[in-house]
Amino acid sequence: MTRSILILGGTADARILAGKLAEDSGYRLLLSMAGRTRDPVQQPVPMRTGGFGGASGLADFITENRFDLLVDATHPYAARVSANAVEAAKMANIPLVTLERPAWERQVGDDWQSVVDVESAVAALGNTSTKAFLALGRQELLPFEAAPQHHYLIRSVDPVEPLLTVPHARYITARGPFALEDEIKLLRENHIASIVSKNSGGTAAYAKIEAARQLGIRVLMIERPMRANTATVPNIDTALAAIRHQLSLLDERGE
Repeated sequence: MTRSILILGGTADARILAGKLAEDSGYRLLLSMAGRTRDPVQQPVPMRTGGFGGASGLADFITENRFDLLVDATHPYAARVSANAVEAAKMANIPLVTLERPAWERQVGDDWQSVVDVESAVAALGNTSTKAFLALGRQELLPFEAAPQHHYLIRSVDPVEPLLTVPHARYITARGPFALEDEIKLLRENHIASIVSKNSGGTAAYAKIEAARQLGIRVLMIERPMRANTATVPNIDTALAAIRHQLSLLDERGE
């Protein structure tokens, strides 16, 4: 029997996982992306873009397309999507494997200030003009318009449109991974005093955190949202093992 797997993507891990599953024979794969990135990286398996209409819509999509297993490999900050995945898997009565890479941990020399959301990061920058590096998605930048006194260096995968209505902003369009030496140079040349970042985990975006440590720059770290109460696996190899285990259980039960 050809087993079918629906992967909810949004991270490099999802793409790599899909590619490794594609190397195995006997799987029908579909990678679903939210569509927030205008020019996504080429994916190794068939792909769809867009939402499902909540947990019930996702469950209907799973049932109508006869998927045997659901994989949640979305971004650690996509809490709503992950919650929908948990509910949809229950409604469709299929197993769920959730890949959540571990968060970065504070190291000796780090100057981190934890904040709960972007608005809190804006407030934490303070009233006095400073130079801040915003390493966030373009959809998350609007709150910074409330603090036009700062000088912003903004890096995003896609161009920011419309531009922020602040007098001092420089925009960089780039996709990681980023080298440590380049991040140090970027922060030094722009005289950055604070970095605003999500705790995404992984290696692709970590260089800015290490560069901040070496340069003594403060990081306003937006902490991860509470996730649905479900077991997770920390890396691609563990996810592959969990997927194969769940599919073998289906085979044993003759489902």
